[in-house]
Amino acid sequence: MMKKNKRWENAVAVAGVVLSLWGAQVGAVSVPMKYSAIVGDGIAGFCPEGFDPDLTPSIALIQEPKALSRLPDEWDLKPTFELNDGKASASLVVPENTSLYGGGEVTGPLLRNGQSITLWNTDSGAYSVENGSRLYQSHPWVLGVRPDGTAFGVIFDSSWKARLTTNSGRIDFETEGALFRVYIIDRESPQAVVRGLAEMTGRMQLPPRWALGYQQCRFSYAPDSKVREIADTFREKKIPCDVIWMDIDYMDGYRIFTFSPQGFPDPKKLNDYLHDLDYHSVWMIDPGVMVDPDYEIYKSGSKKDVWVKNKDGEDFVGFAWPGACTFPDFTSPEVRKWWAGLYKDFMAQGVDGVWNDVNEPAVASVKGGSMQGTMPDDTPHRGGGALPSGPHLLYHNTYGRYMVEATHDGILAANPKRRPFVLSRANFLGGQRFAAAWTGDNVSSWEHLKLSVPMSLTFGLSGQPFSGPDIGGFLGDATGELWGNWIGFGAFMPFARGHACAGTNQKEPWAFGQEVEDAARIAIERRYRLLPYLYTLFEESSRTGSLIMRPVFFSDPADADLRTEEEAFLLGDDLLVIPSWASNPSLPKGLWRNLSLVNGDDGKYQAQLKIRGGSIIPAGKIIQNTNEESLDPLTLLVCLDENGEAAGDLYWDSGDGFEYQSGDYGRWQFRAKQVGDKVMVKVAKSTGRQRLPVRATVEVITSDGVLRGSGSLTAGISVAD
Repeated sequence: MMKKNKRWENAVAVAGVVLSLWGAQVGAVSVPMKYSAIVGDGIAGFCPEGFDPDLTPSIALIQEPKALSRLPDEWDLKPTFELNDGKASASLVVPENTSLYGGGEVTGPLLRNGQSITLWNTDSGAYSVENGSRLYQSHPWVLGVRPDGTAFGVIFDSSWKARLTTNSGRIDFETEGALFRVYIIDRESPQAVVRGLAEMTGRMQLPPRWALGYQQCRFSYAPDSKVREIADTFREKKIPCDVIWMDIDYMDGYRIFTFSPQGFPDPKKLNDYLHDLDYHSVWMIDPGVMVDPDYEIYKSGSKKDVWVKNKDGEDFVGFAWPGACTFPDFTSPEVRKWWAGLYKDFMAQGVDGVWNDVNEPAVASVKGGSMQGTMPDDTPHRGGGALPSGPHLLYHNTYGRYMVEATHDGILAANPKRRPFVLSRANFLGGQRFAAAWTGDNVSSWEHLKLSVPMSLTFGLSGQPFSGPDIGGFLGDATGELWGNWIGFGAFMPFARGHACAGTNQKEPWAFGQEVEDAARIAIERRYRLLPYLYTLFEESSRTGSLIMRPVFFSDPADADLRTEEEAFLLGDDLLVIPSWASNPSLPKGLWRNLSLVNGDDGKYQAQLKIRGGSIIPAGKIIQNTNEESLDPLTLLVCLDENGEAAGDLYWDSGDGFEYQSGDYGRWQFRAKQVGDKVMVKVAKSTGRQRLPVRATVEVITSDGVLRGSGSLTAGISVAD
């Protein structure tokens, strides 16, 4: 049995202390500052008197910040702290006409001025498109962009249930818990602030390249013969696809880490079949463990005493998909180690990636029949290591974050030579280190189609660069018109997965007739042609914290006309994506030329692509999956600026594994310059051990059409007008 350490024994006591603090005062009381200091490049930390890390531990940050110097007198962004009936809050007055963004997974507009959200991870099927819906993740973070384009960001370092309000002149963060610290990043641009957020909370790890391909899911493809049918159809119709997903119906009675003996009797054989067709597979694992004395996972967890307890010390039991369930207490390092160990046998079945769902945690009801939605607020968590014991009101928002950390570690231990891929519905600020995200149980509607752009952009602006919606909508029936328009731009989001709920119509690319099938093929082929560019952006993000999908105001942060644009978006700095349904979007100024990648990509469903003047975008050939080599042949798409010059980068490695960390990669910088009636393109710089293909093609996009040439990039390629 797990020894109950002092922190565990005091779990209920800590909860009681906090609850008593809430009732100790009447009305708002100002709290003086204990200290403030510079803790990084353009980053200041603020700590109120009375702050206690045993009541509000830092969970978002990758390490405890250290004071480097005193706060300069000219630093003008300083929060104030209050206690109101024992509940802590912080406020920040912001400069006039500042544009506010962030808050993580939110509905409503991209521009967050005048908005308010509750940070309390919640199972929110068919959520409203209007602002205010509680969703599955919490990001206590705000990005502010001043009129001159300089920017700042605010981390409210608290996981307590909270209300975040972003009025035009003031940001308020009101919690239901103890005092916390605030960190403010003040830099020259919103891009630099987002990189600063990554410095504080960590960067996304470089995913395996297959996770960048198109992916297909349904709740559920079952039995295993249906999975084979879906996989075969993609290949027969030559629609590129990399991943098939398994929802909960593969399990034996919804028991996690099991396989249905009727529907999925031989998961290893199924995964081998998919691998032979160059697919990867991702399988769902939920946190709820069925209470069943004959179930090995339940027996193992009970023996090691891993379950969340009620206040009376008995196992907490809530009802979820399997019925009565217990839930691991992921605040404990020993519990996370136990959970990670469960993946060894699971991954040995040929599983490539894992999908953690309903991990807010979603609890339909508790023993006795009362409806909850999650665990009661005062349910104690034991903590351990750097985490103190504390109530669910403190740890609810981080339950999914600690679950995916354990999942990530378990996958890595099971397959130490492969990069883990985890998708999670619930998470917390900083959780991008362990899992990608999707926007949850959206609806097959035009409102949700349009909402998916600002939601994904806001995810990125809040530190999570790897996200996207369920293309086509999860709930409700989709029409061909809706699905065709959705795949037309959804193919360019960082995470590109089609998904559908049980009881809805089929939503595979071929389900809506030949016209939509052809449009889907073209849209997905465009994504795969751009894979070298996309992979380069992912590597940059893993290294610097930069975004993959970017708001158009990143092209000119001082341009007020771009601040509210939430239909068009940037992929990197050099590619502008304008969905087919966009209505008079505000576009960045400067030179942008139309870019065609595939025959027929000017159809009614296709997003319009524009390449920035002065850029070079690396592209590959049309492939059916990422196992195919896509740098041979390599195409460089060149758009010269007003001075007749252009530049661009390409990063490439094996696509999986960690050899790139010891130099087995290639990073190339390309330069193009017009001299007379010719454009010369060459490699300006090369690092890493990998080599470019011997020959490459150059396409120069001009106002009069496309000029083409080929040759050796080592010697330089000349393209004549």
